[in-house]
Amino acid sequence: MLSPSILFFFFLILPYSFGLQLCTDSRAPITLKTPLKFCSYSGSSCCNATDDSAIQKQFESMDISDTSCASLVQSILCVKCSPFAADLFDFEPKVRTVPILCNSSALASSVQSKKDTTGDYCTQVWNTCKDATIWNSPFAPSLQGSDGLPDSSSSKITSFWQSETDFCEAFGGPLGDDSPCFNGSSALFNSTANSPTPNGLCLEKIGNGSYLNMAAHPDGSNRVFFADQPGKIWLAIVPGKGSGGTLSFDESSPFLDITDEVVYESAFGVMGLAFHPNFATNGRFFVSYNCDKVQSASCSGRCSCNSDVDCDPSKLGPDDGTQPCQIHTVVAEYTANSSSSMPSKATYASPSEVRRIFTMGLPFTSHHGGQILFGPQDGYLYFMMGDGGGKGGDPYNFSQNKKSLLGKIMRLNIDNIPSESEIDDLGLWGNYSIPKDNPSADDKELQPEIWATGLRNPWRCSFDSERPSYFICADVGQDTYEEVDLISKGGNYGWRVYEGPLVYNSSSFPGRNTSAASINAIFPVMGYTHSVLNNSVGSASITGGYVYRSTTDPCMFGRYLYADLYAGAMWAGTENPENSGNYSSTMIPFGCSKESPIPCDTVAGTSVLSLGYIYSFGEDNSRDVFLLTSKGVYRVVPPSRCGYTCPLEKTSDGGNPAPSPSSSASQLESRHKSILRIAAAFLVIIYGCL
Repeated sequence: MLSPSILFFFFLILPYSFGLQLCTDSRAPITLKTPLKFCSYSGSSCCNATDDSAIQKQFESMDISDTSCASLVQSILCVKCSPFAADLFDFEPKVRTVPILCNSSALASSVQSKKDTTGDYCTQVWNTCKDATIWNSPFAPSLQGSDGLPDSSSSKITSFWQSETDFCEAFGGPLGDDSPCFNGSSALFNSTANSPTPNGLCLEKIGNGSYLNMAAHPDGSNRVFFADQPGKIWLAIVPGKGSGGTLSFDESSPFLDITDEVVYESAFGVMGLAFHPNFATNGRFFVSYNCDKVQSASCSGRCSCNSDVDCDPSKLGPDDGTQPCQIHTVVAEYTANSSSSMPSKATYASPSEVRRIFTMGLPFTSHHGGQILFGPQDGYLYFMMGDGGGKGGDPYNFSQNKKSLLGKIMRLNIDNIPSESEIDDLGLWGNYSIPKDNPSADDKELQPEIWATGLRNPWRCSFDSERPSYFICADVGQDTYEEVDLISKGGNYGWRVYEGPLVYNSSSFPGRNTSAASINAIFPVMGYTHSVLNNSVGSASITGGYVYRSTTDPCMFGRYLYADLYAGAMWAGTENPENSGNYSSTMIPFGCSKESPIPCDTVAGTSVLSLGYIYSFGEDNSRDVFLLTSKGVYRVVPPSRCGYTCPLEKTSDGGNPAPSPSSSASQLESRHKSILRIAAAFLVIIYGCL
């Protein structure tokens, strides 16, 4: 058994110590039960025993003439097993056979007569291996994507490369902003300091409406779409920063009105909005919403509680006055082509759907997510689905059931629509096909639509616009913990075995239990406990945001913004080192700009900004970030407008700060840190007794 001191340290760092570990096939690494025999990796790895054996055979077939070189080549081949293999091999734009080797000499002065090769792994490989004979050498240029160069079965490195400089230009890389590098034993990450810590987030109010979804117009303009929960979508023009303007649109003339199809209650309505990457030419866009089969004849689909997942809907009983699968979740396709020959110029769309992409009956009336996003790299539609709700605790363990689509993130190809017979044969839930590289290609037990499992209720996910491999989702907690996850192919995020990093006791529920030992749970990179919040509602529910990529607030650049729906609290997550996936988060104060076009709401009797419920975040084509709240639409503006200082901000008025808005965030932050440590110590006591 681990000592109590080690357990204490483990749980203390647990919420912050797990990074963006990703394999070259976009999967999350597995947790090894025993160390690999040849490559010696233990814990988290992109290889299993079969992969390890294959690498050993490849190495032995090379018959390397120099033992010192052989040792280096073994280490290099085994980098395929690194939990950071995707970044180390940097697959685009050409396939690499050798990971990026740390090359400090690339940073040395060109006039330097002698290079300090301390820690320069690329130089070490060159000096050690340049005269060694290697069969089927991984250093052959043809294997790096070059044409017309020698590809001898047995060659020295000097047969391919004229000098160390040429060699390290091909295989080396400095420790920089774009990717990590391999130093012979592990991955090294950029240690460049982050931008100065933000003093606060400054907001201006530019709209009074209450919306659940926002999407930038695909044409790259200053136009955005807003969708409210009852079923209307508007096309609005965003005013220039500092212009004093507000959102411009005609409320009486929506872009789309599907209120007749949508069932609207507190947990129902339009949940997601996504525009096809080629919308400017094809006019296709998609809406995720809820419908009631009692009210609408077109609201018809299979029940998610069925024999395939060992669930009998007749035993569920009524939920809030509805029967199981009376309410459905729907993804429908619409078009702007019918109103304009140039979809990007369209100001309204036909309310008649083109096709029903997905329909599924819900067992209960909560936790059904519903957000949809197009992947920026693959063009597939990602569909976020909660565990179905009930009285809490995912009573039927849908999230861990590989045959259930509840508690999952799905990935669908909506550009290749199969025939009806193919849909029936494959058991699909609508008009889409399955991407060939979905995790089910490797795990036949998975429903083919599934991309990631073990979510409770993912509420607002986003791709980092500068690093699209970073797919970040906030997942709403149950009793104790709200979490932020880095999503990867085939990843299992633990619910209901875990709530965030904490073991969740689900022994009293009817669904089959899943043991912690049977899954490779990926723990959150950020989050907070409910006890750090101070709100009158007495509840907590995380709202995910964006990695901030605007130049408007340079001190916020690169940080992930997220909030709590009820408490009106916000956090900024910082990754350090860059590209490592290791985050810490800080609760940040926020205030209203002294130049806000619409006066901000304040807490009664105070000057403290009151946002109401923070439903969602939005991002426009300028990468500016918006907050969609129950009290209106807010936009992040330069910090000096609220009296917050940022050394990187260039202000026209000399940067003289206005009086700082009052906020209780700093007190909450202190409590946040204390509670996490207390919780960690409490876990140690529990585990020490096991």
